[in-house]
Amino acid sequence: MSTAQPPVPQHITSPEQIPGIAPSQLPDLIVYSHSPLLYWWPVWVLGYLFALLTRIQGVEVHELPTVSGNPMLIHPSKNLGVIYTVVFMLVILFSNITLRGVISIAAVLAVMFLTVLFAYLGWWDYILEWIPYLSIHMNMGFYVFFSTFLCIIWLLAFFVFDRVKFWRIRPGQMTVEYLVGGAEKSYDTRGMIAEQLPQDLFRNMVLGLGAGDIRLITSGVRSEEMVLHNVMFVRRKIHAIQKLIEIKPDQLVPNADGSIG
Repeated sequence: MSTAQPPVPQHITSPEQIPGIAPSQLPDLIVYSHSPLLYWWPVWVLGYLFALLTRIQGVEVHELPTVSGNPMLIHPSKNLGVIYTVVFMLVILFSNITLRGVISIAAVLAVMFLTVLFAYLGWWDYILEWIPYLSIHMNMGFYVFFSTFLCIIWLLAFFVFDRVKFWRIRPGQMTVEYLVGGAEKSYDTRGMIAEQLPQDLFRNMVLGLGAGDIRLITSGVRSEEMVLHNVMFVRRKIHAIQKLIEIKPDQLVPNADGSIG
């Protein structure tokens, strides 16, 4: 035999006040805001790719031995160094400057098209000869070391540092929680506004793999505005947030097993 749960009072203003329901049983959504390092993955991925090409097609340079005395391995083409430098500069540019809409796509396509076209036609050799003694060659050790160092930083930022602070959204309540120190701040979701900010097509859709910014505006006398930057899968997250804040606490009816129905 199952015991019926007590009805939910109409004066409830917080999910924790619902009798017979623990906060862990409530439907919730955790949202993380990531740093601009989220967009730097193409640099270390391309670095590993060029390290592999250098290992396969590289030539040994005996005039510049390594510390161990082994010859240095360098790819004979200047194109790898040029392409890697251009990609590195573009990531720095677009991870710090936002170009909305078609402008970002047009700018990136134009730069990449000219870079690849010049490399295909062999014009980079002539262009670089205009500057005396300039030759962009990176050995395999540089690609491996720099890519590994950047990859470790990227992984730490994505899986550790960016998750120290997060937003937990439940029906009727949103809390900002900190893993370090145990700090927590709660907000009432009644009247809260959640919206997705316009996306940069290249920065968010290409480099960020669908990331974007979310703006939350609380209601009441002490209204606050919060912007959650670089949220992964932002379209799916904003739809889930809007559904959760539409649910009123008095609409949560516990089932016989204690779950929410």
